[in-house]
Amino acid sequence: MRAVQYLEVGEPPRVVDVDAPEPGPGQILLKVTAAGVCHSDLAVMGWPADAFPYPLPLTLGHEGAGRVEAVGADVGSVAVGDSVVVYGPWGCGTCRACSLGMENYCPRAAELGIRPPGLGRPGALAEYLLVDSERHVVPIGDLDPVRTVPLTDAGLTPYHAIKRSLPRLHAGGTAVVIGAGGLGHVGIQLLRAVSATTVVALDVREESRELALRSGAHHALPSDEGAVRTVRELTGGTGATAVFDFVGAQATVDLAAQMVGMDADITVVGIAGGVLPVSFGSPPYGTRVGTTYWGTRSELIELVELARQGAVGVHVERYGLEEGPEIYERMEAGRIQGRAVVVPGS
Repeated sequence: MRAVQYLEVGEPPRVVDVDAPEPGPGQILLKVTAAGVCHSDLAVMGWPADAFPYPLPLTLGHEGAGRVEAVGADVGSVAVGDSVVVYGPWGCGTCRACSLGMENYCPRAAELGIRPPGLGRPGALAEYLLVDSERHVVPIGDLDPVRTVPLTDAGLTPYHAIKRSLPRLHAGGTAVVIGAGGLGHVGIQLLRAVSATTVVALDVREESRELALRSGAHHALPSDEGAVRTVRELTGGTGATAVFDFVGAQATVDLAAQMVGMDADITVVGIAGGVLPVSFGSPPYGTRVGTTYWGTRSELIELVELARQGAVGVHVERYGLEEGPEIYERMEAGRIQGRAVVVPGS
């Protein structure tokens, strides 16, 4: 089968021929119908050789959707022909976090060598994908897999962050979304779907601000120092009740700290390396500063239902599998709007 692989540290990924996997007991083989491409892949491919944590070659792609091609022994909840998406942050399945569906926070995954597809084990940018357990797939029925697959990360990650801040997302409150790209424009839709808060989007690119408004943002502003003053004006001087930073650069976490109010939330989702010092009184009193990682399986099920209701839709650009390396070039140059999705065979 054909697959997009990262073969050597520092070299661009390539499309290569590899053996198709076969399912063992408890496993599921998917014929991939859609695979999302994420900025975090660029971060992975930017790690130096002496710090690279995964064995190479690595088939990329941690957002996967497919049709069940074959199942191993003891698989009972899905059958050949079912259309599913893959829940990515695999855990041990037996600890307290996993028993609550929070495999994204499994404390044993690292020590047991359990890694997500595309982030340590073969991913979805291929014609076939092997899933280790039926608990890691979610049926999607007749939903379009191309538009649904980004929900497994670009939807699940902001949804998890937003749900943790729901008490702050009341009518009269203001939520700021920094970065209206692949995750941010989905986060805007989710904020509108599950809360009555006013949504303000910040982005340096005009086309992303336009996407933010189409996604439901009440206001879309350039991501600069002027945004702090405008947010303060919009909130009557009190500041935002929640800030979701989908960039995570030093400039954006600094903006978050300047525009947030008291008893508020700052959630840093982006992985651009910014650091936010926290001390008594800074950020403002009562403000919770946190990070987040992916989301829970039950939240992915909820997201699929929200998509079925038409409450959330991802702006996608479609590509063929052979275009995989080019997608990363376009992404690094900032020429992807929304989410890039690979459709094998297209």
